[in-house]
Amino acid sequence: MALDPITSEIIQNSLQAAADEMFVAMKKTAMSSIIYEVLDMGTGIMDARGEIASSGAGIPAFVGVLDKAVKVIAAKFPEDGLKPGDVYATNDPFYGGVTHLNDIIVAMPVFADGKLIAWTANIAHNSDVGGMAPGSLTGDATEIFQEGLRLPAIQIVEAGDPIRPVFDILKVNSRMPDVLEGDVWAAISSVRVGAARLEQIAGKYGAGAFEQALGEFMDYGEAVSRKALRELPKGSFELSEEQDDGRTFKVRIEITDDTFSVDLRDNPDQSTGPVNSCRDGVMVAAQMLFKSLTDPRGLANAGSFRPIELLTRPGSTFDAQEPAAMGFYYEIELRAYDLMWRCLAPHMPERLGAGHFASVCGTFIGGTHPETGRQYTIIEPQVGGWGAAAGKDGNSAIFSSFHGETYNCPAEINEARNGVVIDRMELNCEPGGEGRETGGRGVVIDYRTRAENGYLTAGYTRSRFPAWGLHGGRDGSPNYVRFLPKEGEPSEFAFVSAMPTKPGDVIRVITGNGGGMGDPKDRPREKVAADIRDGLLSVERAREVYGYDG
Repeated sequence: MALDPITSEIIQNSLQAAADEMFVAMKKTAMSSIIYEVLDMGTGIMDARGEIASSGAGIPAFVGVLDKAVKVIAAKFPEDGLKPGDVYATNDPFYGGVTHLNDIIVAMPVFADGKLIAWTANIAHNSDVGGMAPGSLTGDATEIFQEGLRLPAIQIVEAGDPIRPVFDILKVNSRMPDVLEGDVWAAISSVRVGAARLEQIAGKYGAGAFEQALGEFMDYGEAVSRKALRELPKGSFELSEEQDDGRTFKVRIEITDDTFSVDLRDNPDQSTGPVNSCRDGVMVAAQMLFKSLTDPRGLANAGSFRPIELLTRPGSTFDAQEPAAMGFYYEIELRAYDLMWRCLAPHMPERLGAGHFASVCGTFIGGTHPETGRQYTIIEPQVGGWGAAAGKDGNSAIFSSFHGETYNCPAEINEARNGVVIDRMELNCEPGGEGRETGGRGVVIDYRTRAENGYLTAGYTRSRFPAWGLHGGRDGSPNYVRFLPKEGEPSEFAFVSAMPTKPGDVIRVITGNGGGMGDPKDRPREKVAADIRDGLLSVERAREVYGYDG
């Protein structure tokens, strides 16, 4: 029987409300500031087959993770063995985890009329899941075994009761066991809230109507994407780009009326270090770019991405095979995303602007709190400058395209909960990003350490090759860390692992400016004057680059 459009729309809106309520539940109960302040998390609802039906707020790159994880869980635990109240988890990119071991995905089957109708799921970054380094991230890892405890799609709650040995294993492998346990329970509470709401929806409209509405909405998502795809420029587009580590990445994108094909096969072998991505992760990058080109303001579901075709080579850095280290996977996914963006930007100037700082700039500062004696780990993705777009300067101090509309951790929270003092947080006024429209500004943040046994781990890209300008605009400025020890000489780097710090040392984070667009000489004189007045541009630089004569 056909479902009337009003009922279908009500069910879809109810799904979105449920996903958003899951997000709030997790945010309000988590113990780690990376979750409740930064919102390094995501929630979603899948259909019975694991196809994404609706997503909550959070990191854009996480939207496409949950369905892939649930499909692996569902394949391992068939429907006839599932029970109401069961909860499952994975964190391993080779077993549905997609990202790295810090990101634990929790999923719960939902039943109505004795039948599986959906899954609720979430993902969040956990502060420490074991491994060879505090915070579970290190550039020294050469295989995934060194990066922490692997959860290969396992059950953690059975019919509502926690499986205690599993929680014991989780806790004993973490340097921050209470925080890890609290964050996992926050995730469980979130999927339970979502399941309860879906049961109410299915109970009100019927399981059949519920399932039909999900299918119709996915078909609608596909129709929207295909209509927009037909409006994109057609052809084959290629790009080759050298990376900070000396490797060269290549992409070929072919756009037809029916398909959006991304070919990443001609790329280097997987790295011996932790800068790799699995194929599912690169698919997420392709999904994000495709969505931004076709329907950037609409909701995402499985149908939205049906026109995408992804080609990778197993054993390459974009399709790494077990037991490759994956800790800094997000930088490789960002490189893939930015590579696709840069490949298409010259051909779609009305849709794609110049390059942004394009790095998570993950900064991990830890040690023992001088007052409480507890182990802490600051996990800070950093904000930076976005590229200029046609008729518009780039935004300043915004998270990368990977991280989306999340938040930086307030200085007050870091100072209260962690062993640091924030001495400085300001815009980066280094040269870079000049153009008719200028790139947005990165930031400069000073963390002054207080722990006796402190450490710093960081992994930044776009350090040698900053954000790219477009149509004559200047490139942006690099991402890097300047270490200012209380005793000794300063140093600069983009990657460092478990570097010891002492009280009074300053870790200065510097994120890049976005790329400019258009010839700087064409920038209106009044805008140049405003940049000088606001302290973003020196008079000397204005005369040199913009030909300013004021």
